[in-house]
Amino acid sequence: MALLTAVAMMVWVACGSSQTTEGLKWLQFMQTVGTFLLPPVLGAWVWAENHRPFAWLKMDRRTDWQTCLLAVAIMVCAIPAINLLADLNSRIELPASMAWLEQQLKAYEESAAELTQRFLEADNIGVLLVNIGLMALLPALSEELTFRGTMQQIIANGQQTTAKNHIAIWATAILFSAIHMQFYGFVPRMLMGAMFGYMFVWTGSLWVPVLMHFTNNGIAVLAYYLSDEAWDGKTYADTIGAGEQWWLGVLSLAVVGVLLWVCYKRHTPKE
Repeated sequence: MALLTAVAMMVWVACGSSQTTEGLKWLQFMQTVGTFLLPPVLGAWVWAENHRPFAWLKMDRRTDWQTCLLAVAIMVCAIPAINLLADLNSRIELPASMAWLEQQLKAYEESAAELTQRFLEADNIGVLLVNIGLMALLPALSEELTFRGTMQQIIANGQQTTAKNHIAIWATAILFSAIHMQFYGFVPRMLMGAMFGYMFVWTGSLWVPVLMHFTNNGIAVLAYYLSDEAWDGKTYADTIGAGEQWWLGVLSLAVVGVLLWVCYKRHTPKE
């Protein structure tokens, strides 16, 4: 979802802050489809044997309901851990000589938060459904097609060796986080990207990271809609596990670790 906000931020700057939210949403939709959805599909059509892009992207592989349930459970349980890591990441202070850069980064974060809040505002179910489609479903599908479905596989170069997969997963996760252009959320987003990458390799299906990505973004959209008010653009779902509730974040990390291990054991062939 933050990547879509980054795209909208560029449009907002180019067109002026007077641009309506509805107009920005349409521009964001077109930018996302044209930049992150169509290119990997067209590229896969060229690269794949017999022009079977969905097979090359591993979107033709079925996933059992237990794995889907486990994937959703991982993302729900990961919320406090993500918040804890985001809180720790936000406390990073740059050297005094780079104070100018730190000010720019914080100003960008504030602008991105303001724009995200504008996008999330919904006073009826219809707008909520549009937000879920635009800020949860579309980014989940398009970003996973671009990063896990395409970049990760290109870096791995079709080699399923353990070392090659690790390199591909982490290189893609770093790119995934960096392209969002949000320094103070870099670490949790990178780790989330790595988690999506490992789930992709273990299950062999792109639909699993798509489902996990959708769950993460969908929870954020619903949490904002259901909350009576937001503090600095954040709901309770954005703060649980951070600050004085750090212990929930630590517990969340442990639970997610166990669930990932369970998924790994379920999908790794026994020697």
